[in-house]
Amino acid sequence: MLLPAKTALVTGAAKGIGKGIALQLAAQGCDVAINDYGDASGAEATASEIRALGRQALVVLANVGDAREVDGMFHAVFKEFPRLDILVNNAGVQTWKPLLDLEEREWDRTIATNLKGCYLCTQRAARHMKEHGGGRIINIGSGCNKIAFPKLVDYTASRGGIEMFTKVAAVELGPYRITVNCVAPGAIETERTKTEAADFAGTWANLTPIGRVGTPADVANAVVFLAGESSGFITGQTIWVDGGLFSKPAWPY
Repeated sequence: MLLPAKTALVTGAAKGIGKGIALQLAAQGCDVAINDYGDASGAEATASEIRALGRQALVVLANVGDAREVDGMFHAVFKEFPRLDILVNNAGVQTWKPLLDLEEREWDRTIATNLKGCYLCTQRAARHMKEHGGGRIINIGSGCNKIAFPKLVDYTASRGGIEMFTKVAAVELGPYRITVNCVAPGAIETERTKTEAADFAGTWANLTPIGRVGTPADVANAVVFLAGESSGFITGQTIWVDGGLFSKPAWPY
């Protein structure tokens, strides 16, 4: 085990990448607090799988974009666990619309969940970690940290903001032995992405130099590395888990 007796909080962990991260952290020795907002049954299912691995699991339903709910979530986590060693800011939403059609309420929802949620959770976790000798914070970004995603302007803005937030947080929190890094996935096959195209895996595998799409486990492996002792001198960085997809430019020949 790489993370024995550690405690982690993973936001947006009812399904997809968040669930994969939570399960991999548990497999490496972590007790895990599972956050989600609208999928209580999914969060409970993730928790059940963690308990089957012999680790403790706590489900905390909260909107990470709401400061009061975030405060309540951390209160519940600290009531259940003596300390928090690892925070994974994974919760995210998006709106599939052109810029000219995007509504203000849709923009606000995405920015609040993805970017404000990252800020609120990082701030609360870091205050605790500062008093307990350090910790690890891993933010989940996206390929749109690097290139524009058409019809996903709110999502692109939020994930790009997370990358710069990661850098600033790393600089400010480093003196407290808190590392802050970003993991940016490429085309990852999940319940959601399977609905985006008739053949999501085949479509994106053809564009990815490695020749396949990614899985939640691919992302989770990078998170586990950044959460462990081997990454102690790495902070403020973005690790691309994309099979080379976003390093490959449009090339005419």
